[in-house]
Amino acid sequence: MASIKFCDRKVLNDIQHKIDNKTKPQGALGGLEEIALRVALIQQTDSLQLSKPCMVVFAADHGIAREGVSAFSQEVTVQMVQNFLHGGAAINVFCKQHDIKLHIVDAGVNADLSDHPGLIHKSVGKGTKSFLSGKAMSFEQCGRALKAGEEVVLEVAATGSNIIGFGEMGIGNTSSASMITSLLCGLPLKDCVGKGTGLDESQWHKKLEVLQRALDFHRLPAQSDGIEVLTTFGGFEIAMMSGAMMNAAELGMVVLVDGFIATSAFLVAHALQPAILDYAIFCHVSEEPGHQKALEFLGVKPVLQLNMRLGEGTGVAVAYPVIQSSINFFNEMASFEEAGVSGRDEVNRV
Repeated sequence: MASIKFCDRKVLNDIQHKIDNKTKPQGALGGLEEIALRVALIQQTDSLQLSKPCMVVFAADHGIAREGVSAFSQEVTVQMVQNFLHGGAAINVFCKQHDIKLHIVDAGVNADLSDHPGLIHKSVGKGTKSFLSGKAMSFEQCGRALKAGEEVVLEVAATGSNIIGFGEMGIGNTSSASMITSLLCGLPLKDCVGKGTGLDESQWHKKLEVLQRALDFHRLPAQSDGIEVLTTFGGFEIAMMSGAMMNAAELGMVVLVDGFIATSAFLVAHALQPAILDYAIFCHVSEEPGHQKALEFLGVKPVLQLNMRLGEGTGVAVAYPVIQSSINFFNEMASFEEAGVSGRDEVNRV
């Protein structure tokens, strides 16, 4: 994999001048201005375009789910994949609403999935092993998953898409995300473990106890190597997302990151290729405490804060029209000179 380059900031001043010279006080559009600047730096132009937006949802099963860390059984993963393919999930609704092309990827679901026009077969295995007593995956499986993620993005980019969102489905994957976040951000595990898909207080304590046992068993130091953390505690969908995110950035695409699990995949990608941060927009902050900590670690601000915790890429799909608005103001809003508005200095003092 080629190295991701930092966005060339030589055009930063020109882009910022164009934003500041719109008929508004400087900074009056807040986060919309920040999003427009980010996209402009990625695309290296002052004529921005979002082409054929795409959402990729990676699905896989987790061995740790059998250890009582989730409110739902592992069978729900394949049931939800079928729901995606039949158009009945929240991500289907939002992607349809905003004209976002949706792809579902079998990264490692514990079932034999039939062919379907909306399904991409990239399975690395029928779920990971339980990381309570060993590594979740081998280095060979991890490499295959990273490569498969790259391949998915190449296929999407070939359609002319320049903006891609990432979501996931996998019962037990908040446990993997908690472990990854704790280790790569150097945070206490307790600060990274939430209630996932609706655990009560006693179930949350059981989840924390199981994950602490796993952490004690493997004894990886904080801020360990990204691949080591991924193979030990990750899921096939998380590994595949990491590879997909890195390749999307390498191709100069805008990378839209969903919630806690997608951000844990981003943390792995960031550990391997720090410059990926220049290509990413974080679409929302979830109710999971680990997600909030991960965003703080990365030093980023999410587009939305709606107390969502569904996954599937729903935060990306809901945030997309806000991102569109940032592009539209950048491209279409008049400058002071074009509008014949005088007194820009006075306006900026408002």
